[in-house]
Amino acid sequence: MKLSSPQREMYGKDRFGALQAQRLAQEIAFAPVVFQVSRLMVKFGILELLLDRNEGATPEEIAEKTGLTHYAVQVLLESSLTIGTVLFRDGRFFIAKPGYFLLKDAMARANMDFNHDVNYLGLFRLEESLLSGKPEGLKVFGEWNTIYEGLSELPEQVRRSWFGFDHFYSDNAFSRALEIVFRHHPRTLLDVGGNTGRWAARCTGHDAEVQVTVMDLPQQLRLMREAVKDLPGRERIHEYGVDLLDGNAPFPEGFDAIWMSQFLDCFSEEEVTGILSRAVRSMQHSTYLYIMETFWDRQRFETASYCLAQTSIYFTAMANGNSKMYYSGDMERCVEAAGLEVETIHDGLGLGHSIMQCRLKKE
Repeated sequence: MKLSSPQREMYGKDRFGALQAQRLAQEIAFAPVVFQVSRLMVKFGILELLLDRNEGATPEEIAEKTGLTHYAVQVLLESSLTIGTVLFRDGRFFIAKPGYFLLKDAMARANMDFNHDVNYLGLFRLEESLLSGKPEGLKVFGEWNTIYEGLSELPEQVRRSWFGFDHFYSDNAFSRALEIVFRHHPRTLLDVGGNTGRWAARCTGHDAEVQVTVMDLPQQLRLMREAVKDLPGRERIHEYGVDLLDGNAPFPEGFDAIWMSQFLDCFSEEEVTGILSRAVRSMQHSTYLYIMETFWDRQRFETASYCLAQTSIYFTAMANGNSKMYYSGDMERCVEAAGLEVETIHDGLGLGHSIMQCRLKKE
């Protein structure tokens, strides 16, 4: 594995002094408590109240405003004070910078909802998942092999947070992605793992002639059909139902472009190579294949790398048991093993996406 110079500096030496390291060890030990307290400080409106009051607030004022008991407010505030999301001066509490970001940073909110609603209970079975290679945590919601099979049946709040997380990251990259894909003027595009059809709808909205086929599980296509039914260009969005884990299921042929957005991270390296190999058999030499992913090693800011590395654990415990947010070099190996070559990599899309632009290997 090769890291950039800043990453080698960041991850190649100990970053903490003794006291900082000791503190971090305790933050890790109490991480579930810290998470739930911080989530409730947002949900109960305490951080919002403190943000709106430059003069701060007393526990009594917060209890009166929120309807919580004095005890509930007290334990939340004291915990938050030591976490660092609030400050205390002259008998009054104030919001601190981390509290502000918990409240107002859209990424933090999407991540928090996702981890609470989708991951929290299932992560208790992470150890089992690592040993079995299966998403053992998913059993808290149902008996499916992968979370994708059960998306339409998940509890409403869980499904809302799952899609909120997924769409938050992908939507921010779509505008730049459209420019990259449509500079080659595709008339037909295959959207592999098209989810709820948001990319397909963006494509038909961007280009009045393009025909888009969404290739996904039949149950996922039902969600897509409902999501796009009233959107302009719906008549140019088509369906191709398939289980992509079925190694005998061929890709449809005749497409100018094949698009895979936040899709291959749902599969193991062996499965990724197999999927790409089937895509290769359907391609012409003029076909472009685009892979859009958030590679943890190609991020501008270390915080993004941190978030992505932790998101890998969702795949282990909840999604499928064997995939992750990929290191870009691992994805390139899969691409080359499938008979493709990476023509170029476009970085810095949205909140940290990259697009691998691939073609068939030259003979």
